[in-house]
Amino acid sequence: MMTPAAAPQLTLEIEHQGTTTLVKCHGKLVSGVTDVLYSGVKQHIAGSKRIILDLSDLAYMDSMGLGTVMRLYVSCRASGCTLELINIGKRIRNLLELTNIWSMFATVGEHGIKF
Repeated sequence: MMTPAAAPQLTLEIEHQGTTTLVKCHGKLVSGVTDVLYSGVKQHIAGSKRIILDLSDLAYMDSMGLGTVMRLYVSCRASGCTLELINIGKRIRNLLELTNIWSMFATVGEHGIKF
């Protein structure tokens, strides 16, 4: 008998510098863990003018993960904050391009962030 696989983990590292918040995502952004990202970032929107999601250690994103990123985008825009992406892997970039939302996100330098 097969046992269900453990839910993939998503962890966040959050750094602040002035009104910029950098969120480093680790793991997989998939159904069942999307609230980790949404609730983790949502609480910082009010105090930020710029939120940067660093996806360098994000191994996979499914449609629920994509929906969560879009929810954050809408929440940021409504609060006068920008949501930017950095270090986007090829698979995630392809997902963003396939769904025609790639152009909605500001991207910053792939190897460094200027606060």
